[in-house]
Amino acid sequence: MSTAIQPQPGILDIALYQGGTAKIAGREDAVKLSSNENPFGAGDMARQAYLRAGHDLHRYPSTDHASLRGAIAARFGLDAARIICGAGSDEVITFLCQAYAGPGDEVVYSQHGFLMYRISALAAGATPVAAPEQDRTTDVDAILAACTDRTRLVFIANPNNPTGTMVPPSELERLADNLPAQALLVLDGAYAEYAEGYDGGAALVDARQNVVMTRTFSKLFGLGGLRVGWGYGPQHVIDVLGRVRGPFNLSTTQQDVAEAALADDAHIARSLAENARLRSWLAERLNTIGVATDPSFANFVLARFRDPAQAEACNAALLADGLIVRKVDSYGLPECLRITVGDESACRRVLHVITQFMEHQG
Repeated sequence: MSTAIQPQPGILDIALYQGGTAKIAGREDAVKLSSNENPFGAGDMARQAYLRAGHDLHRYPSTDHASLRGAIAARFGLDAARIICGAGSDEVITFLCQAYAGPGDEVVYSQHGFLMYRISALAAGATPVAAPEQDRTTDVDAILAACTDRTRLVFIANPNNPTGTMVPPSELERLADNLPAQALLVLDGAYAEYAEGYDGGAALVDARQNVVMTRTFSKLFGLGGLRVGWGYGPQHVIDVLGRVRGPFNLSTTQQDVAEAALADDAHIARSLAENARLRSWLAERLNTIGVATDPSFANFVLARFRDPAQAEACNAALLADGLIVRKVDSYGLPECLRITVGDESACRRVLHVITQFMEHQG
């Protein structure tokens, strides 16, 4: 192999992203609780739109996503002209790094933040900078201390993945107001709908010129397999991102199904209500049996064990019962397991296995 042919700086420093395990060898009845998917899947309106979309597979999709952007704007009370759509919010994160960060620049994110921030920064040739968290929660002072005159982007997942914790809007305002002048604050709201009363940062975006938010259809709306996400920001940012977005980055199917999902009020209400109920139930009972959890504002709980060895042993016990959760050692949390809030049956099975495991720990 020729050593003269080399990728751009930073590419070889990327550790490939590993999604949540989906299968257990030899088992057909495994329950996947590793990727924070909606246990009820997509709603009926989205499924029907998916079937209808098959009639137009020979047609090129809309390049401006106008109908979907209009539906998003109507649902969340936003300006459609300042929305950009992507193949999952991951692609919008990639656009931001591609457009605003490069060699010599820095991208700041919280210590246990989503892995794609580091990956996308390195892919753009920028330097990723992780700021310490306080009790697995974003620390605004630490973020500000990590910023320099080379900082171009600051990523905050709120609620955060994989911790489930979040910081209040007042802290986000303080962060936005004190960033270096050349830096953009990006609020990743993949789980924003699960945090009651939280707008994902929309008001902050509308009030300032240095804040962008990203959202996804992969979680609450149950469309992880379709890859649809979006961003909302100041017009000057959206205009820039539109220049690097591919003209056909979303298929007609993606656009139509996502638009239908936005209108399915019954599915949305059921998904939110069941998640809130079972999240509270699971966290409370885990705490009761000696497995600590932080208050979660997402659709998962982060279970903390005595040490990495105990977490690994508990994961093995869950796998033996056909339950797949997420090890998060790649996030710097080897003593933890991230458990998606599934349906009631799945949550009860998880609790039963972990309870038995803890009873044998002595």
